Amino acid sequence: MQPPMLFNRSRIQMRLERYANNNDRFIAKLVHEELLSRLATITRKFERALILAPCADYLLESAHSATDPIAFDQATTLVPANDIPLLNVEEFTPADAQYDLIVSLMDLQTTNDVPGFLTRIRHSLNPDGLFMAAALGGETLKELRAAWLNADDKISGGAHLRVAPFIDIRDAGALLQRAGFALPVADLEHHKVRYEHPIALMSELRKFGATNPMIEVPHTATSRKLLGQAIANYIDEFQEEDGRVPATLEFIWLSAWAPHESQQKPLAPGSAKVSLKDVLEKKDTD
Repeated sequence: MQPPMLFNRSRIQMRLERYANNNDRFIAKLVHEELLSRLATITRKFERALILAPCADYLLESAHSATDPIAFDQATTLVPANDIPLLNVEEFTPADAQYDLIVSLMDLQTTNDVPGFLTRIRHSLNPDGLFMAAALGGETLKELRAAWLNADDKISGGAHLRVAPFIDIRDAGALLQRAGFALPVADLEHHKVRYEHPIALMSELRKFGATNPMIEVPHTATSRKLLGQAIANYIDEFQEEDGRVPATLEFIWLSAWAPHESQQKPLAPGSAKVSLKDVLEKKDTD
């Protein structure tokens, strides 16, 4: 069965290309700094590594595991770049088992077939190879979503999906297990960014190619009245004492390993040597 097509990646690519020379990509910088920090804690040598990202023009020359430097092959998934191959994540089919580490940055939240993509990633890893990913989580832009939802309700009499849905952390681990990974881990990182005005936030989202990426979009142009209502809602509900407005960014970080016989295995049901009932009863009597 073909997965539902929710995201218009051609539209996202067109918007990102328009602002490809924008150097103030602070979201990408936040993610790359966190990636470097996480890699530095891993006691493993990665002979061959691959990084996938919409704009893969960040040279990770300073990337290290806890023991060795990491030299990444790079592939851009949306914006063409000099000497970096353009790769369609919906058709990601590299040769089997050739990488020890694959990193995906800021792609999963606009990938139509996430389970299929993750399965292909797993087949591209050597046994006991590591997969890491960062994606926008479900709390991202919650203020903007609420402002538009209320504006649509007041002006249009119904809701439209104007901000893309993001991955929920409760689903992330299950997606990794479904793809056949071992030892999946998912955790959250939060940031609050503040702007002088909601229009400043909306303008910045355009530079990131993050305005509505959905295939199904409203058929009529956004009216001045609707936009004004969304801005008013944002200010009324979220403006802080100094007049600035906040925007929430939530990053989900995922890591998992291609299966290998040396990895820890969960105990089989019924194999425990101590009964939880006995432990609790002993605690009650202490």
